[in-house]
Amino acid sequence: MFSGTFTALITPFRNGEVDVEALEGLVEFQIQQGVSGLVPCGTTGETPCLSEEEDRLVVETVVRVAGGRVPVIAGTGSNSTDMAIRYTRMAEEVGADGSLQVAPYYNKPTQEGLYRHFATVAENTSLPIILYNIPSRTGVTISAETTARLAEIPNIVGTKEATHSMDLASDLRRLCGEEFCILSGDDSLTLPIMALGGRGVISVASNVAPAAVSQLTQALLDGDFERGRELHYELLPLFRALFIETNPIPVKTAASLLGLCSDEMRLPMQPMSGENLRKLQEIMERKGHLLPTPEEV
Repeated sequence: MFSGTFTALITPFRNGEVDVEALEGLVEFQIQQGVSGLVPCGTTGETPCLSEEEDRLVVETVVRVAGGRVPVIAGTGSNSTDMAIRYTRMAEEVGADGSLQVAPYYNKPTQEGLYRHFATVAENTSLPIILYNIPSRTGVTISAETTARLAEIPNIVGTKEATHSMDLASDLRRLCGEEFCILSGDDSLTLPIMALGGRGVISVASNVAPAAVSQLTQALLDGDFERGRELHYELLPLFRALFIETNPIPVKTAASLLGLCSDEMRLPMQPMSGENLRKLQEIMERKGHLLPTPEEV
């Protein structure tokens, strides 16, 4: 169920509110461009700045517009176990197909604390759960051994791997078995992680290049690593440009340049300007063949 390219959706805003019309358009655009699934309310969706009501609105909108055509994995994690359960139940109520559960941030729990947190969330939902291992944001790493313990829980089915450690990715595949789903959490690491047995990516870049990123993951799933390498190196400058500032600043700016939504963000995020904006525009011009045409947007 969870393989290929899953877009970590941006959340469009207009005049301080969630721009539902633009969000509907983004979902339809992504599906028409061939992505495998959608991930609303993750880091790329500026979730720390969304209210609980807005979080529900975003997930509900994405589920409604997707209409079962692709799975929707809602970001429902929290540094509070009780709140993670609350958000996960909300996502289940509105029809999400899965839950992305980030490691509790700021708290820096022990490995046993991580295990008990995720296990408790899993006990309180029937949704399949994808763990999200991103120590650069959370300050704590979910070890491969802890992940293997969690993989024994029936509805914990995979992990989004963003540690940048290929050793950890190798241990995940070795310890968790072939059925456990490993998804890259960083576009530039999709190729190596899939070479180690991963099944795809939860992608930032596919917000603006969904067809190209989908071609990359499909080639790798098909075992065509020669084509996969070609696409990886072709896309790599774009991948890097989309992290020239803190995510989601560059990707939302890029989406605005394509006419997909406005570049409005919520503090403390600020739209790009100056030299970094010029660099992003330059890369987008150079890689225009990887981006949608005006007719496709």
